[in-house]
Amino acid sequence: MAIERMNPDGMHTPTGYSHVVKASGSTTIYLAGQVAADAGGNVVGAGDLEAQTRQVFLNIQTALKAAGATFANVVKMNTYIVGYTPEMRAAYRAGRAEFVTGDLPASTLIGVQALAAPDYLIEIEAIAVID
Repeated sequence: MAIERMNPDGMHTPTGYSHVVKASGSTTIYLAGQVAADAGGNVVGAGDLEAQTRQVFLNIQTALKAAGATFANVVKMNTYIVGYTPEMRAAYRAGRAEFVTGDLPASTLIGVQALAAPDYLIEIEAIAVID
Protein backbone atom coordinates (compact mmCIF):
# COMPACT_ATOMS: atom_id res chain seq x y z
CA MET A 1 0.00 0.00 0.00
CA ALA A 2 1.18 3.50 -0.76
CA ILE A 3 -0.40 6.75 0.38
CA GLU A 4 1.04 10.02 -0.89
CA ARG A 5 -0.28 13.26 0.62
CA MET A 6 0.33 16.45 -1.33
CA ASN A 7 -0.16 20.18 -1.04
CA PRO A 8 0.81 21.26 -4.57
CA ASP A 9 2.71 24.42 -5.36
CA GLY A 10 0.31 27.15 -6.40
CA MET A 11 -2.20 26.24 -3.67
CA HIS A 12 -2.33 27.59 -0.10
CA THR A 13 -0.84 25.43 2.65
CA PRO A 14 -3.76 24.05 4.65
CA THR A 15 -3.92 23.30 8.34
CA GLY A 16 -5.71 20.16 9.39
CA TYR A 17 -5.91 18.41 6.01
CA SER A 18 -4.09 17.68 2.74
CA HIS A 19 -5.29 19.03 -0.60
CA VAL A 20 -4.52 15.78 -2.43
CA VAL A 21 -4.17 12.19 -1.29
CA LYS A 22 -3.08 9.56 -3.80
CA ALA A 23 -3.63 6.02 -2.52
CA SER A 24 -3.00 2.59 -3.89
CA GLY A 25 -3.81 -0.60 -2.08
CA SER A 26 -5.93 -3.67 -2.47
CA THR A 27 -8.59 -2.87 0.13
CA THR A 28 -10.68 0.27 0.49
CA ILE A 29 -12.62 0.75 3.72
CA TYR A 30 -15.71 2.96 3.77
CA LEU A 31 -16.96 4.06 7.18
CA ALA A 32 -20.56 5.15 7.60
CA GLY A 33 -21.05 8.54 9.17
CA GLN A 34 -20.13 8.28 12.84
CA VAL A 35 -21.92 10.29 15.52
CA ALA A 36 -21.36 10.87 19.24
CA ALA A 37 -23.00 7.67 20.48
CA ASP A 38 -21.41 5.25 22.91
CA ALA A 39 -21.57 1.45 22.58
CA GLY A 40 -25.03 1.50 24.16
CA GLY A 41 -26.35 4.03 21.66
CA ASN A 42 -26.40 6.87 24.20
CA VAL A 43 -25.45 10.39 23.11
CA VAL A 44 -22.11 11.49 24.56
CA GLY A 45 -21.50 15.19 25.21
CA ALA A 46 -24.94 16.64 24.55
CA GLY A 47 -24.47 20.31 23.68
CA ASP A 48 -20.65 20.06 23.71
CA LEU A 49 -19.04 20.01 20.26
CA GLU A 50 -15.55 19.17 21.53
CA ALA A 51 -16.80 16.21 23.59
CA GLN A 52 -18.93 14.96 20.70
CA THR A 53 -16.02 15.31 18.29
CA ARG A 54 -13.82 13.22 20.57
CA GLN A 55 -16.50 10.51 20.80
CA VAL A 56 -16.91 10.49 17.04
CA PHE A 57 -13.16 9.97 16.61
CA LEU A 58 -13.20 7.21 19.23
CA ASN A 59 -15.94 5.51 17.18
CA ILE A 60 -13.95 5.96 13.98
CA GLN A 61 -10.88 4.50 15.70
CA THR A 62 -12.90 1.46 16.80
CA ALA A 63 -14.31 0.96 13.29
CA LEU A 64 -10.89 1.33 11.65
CA LYS A 65 -9.34 -1.18 14.06
CA ALA A 66 -12.09 -3.68 13.30
CA ALA A 67 -11.21 -3.39 9.61
CA GLY A 68 -7.45 -3.69 10.20
CA ALA A 69 -6.68 0.01 9.73
CA THR A 70 -5.58 3.07 11.71
CA PHE A 71 -5.93 6.80 11.21
CA ALA A 72 -2.70 6.66 9.16
CA ASN A 73 -4.72 4.75 6.52
CA VAL A 74 -7.48 7.37 6.26
CA VAL A 75 -7.34 9.13 2.90
CA LYS A 76 -10.60 11.14 3.00
CA MET A 77 -12.92 12.50 5.68
CA ASN A 78 -16.18 14.43 5.37
CA THR A 79 -17.28 16.28 8.49
CA TYR A 80 -20.78 17.65 9.04
CA ILE A 81 -21.40 20.12 11.89
CA VAL A 82 -24.84 21.42 12.83
CA GLY A 83 -25.11 25.22 12.64
CA TYR A 84 -21.43 25.58 11.81
CA THR A 85 -19.67 28.90 12.30
CA PRO A 86 -15.91 29.49 11.96
CA GLU A 87 -15.68 29.97 15.74
CA MET A 88 -16.57 26.28 16.16
CA ARG A 89 -13.39 25.17 14.41
CA ALA A 90 -11.34 25.37 17.64
CA ALA A 91 -13.64 22.92 19.47
CA TYR A 92 -13.58 20.59 16.46
CA ARG A 93 -9.79 20.65 16.24
CA ALA A 94 -9.41 20.11 20.00
CA GLY A 95 -11.67 17.05 19.86
CA ARG A 96 -9.75 15.44 17.02
CA ALA A 97 -6.23 16.45 18.12
CA GLU A 98 -5.19 13.10 19.61
CA PHE A 99 -6.50 11.10 16.65
CA VAL A 100 -5.58 12.91 13.43
CA THR A 101 -1.87 13.69 13.59
CA GLY A 102 1.08 13.53 11.24
CA ASP A 103 0.01 12.78 7.69
CA LEU A 104 -3.39 14.35 7.12
CA PRO A 105 -6.26 13.07 4.95
CA ALA A 106 -8.05 15.05 2.29
CA SER A 107 -10.94 16.58 4.17
CA THR A 108 -14.15 18.56 3.80
CA LEU A 109 -16.05 20.34 6.57
CA ILE A 110 -19.69 21.20 5.86
CA GLY A 111 -22.17 23.11 7.99
CA VAL A 112 -25.60 21.47 8.04
CA GLN A 113 -29.01 22.29 9.44
CA ALA A 114 -29.52 19.00 11.28
CA LEU A 115 -28.35 15.40 11.61
CA ALA A 116 -30.23 12.13 12.21
CA ALA A 117 -31.11 12.94 15.85
CA PRO A 118 -31.53 16.35 17.48
CA ASP A 119 -28.72 15.88 20.07
CA TYR A 120 -26.06 15.11 17.47
CA LEU A 121 -23.83 18.11 16.68
CA ILE A 122 -21.31 16.37 14.42
CA GLU A 123 -21.05 13.42 12.04
CA ILE A 124 -17.92 12.24 10.24
CA GLU A 125 -17.53 9.69 7.45
CA ALA A 126 -14.14 8.35 6.40
CA ILE A 127 -12.43 6.32 3.70
CA ALA A 128 -9.24 4.35 4.38
CA VAL A 129 -6.97 2.26 2.14
CA ILE A 130 -4.92 -0.77 3.22
CA ASP A 131 -3.16 -3.64 1.44
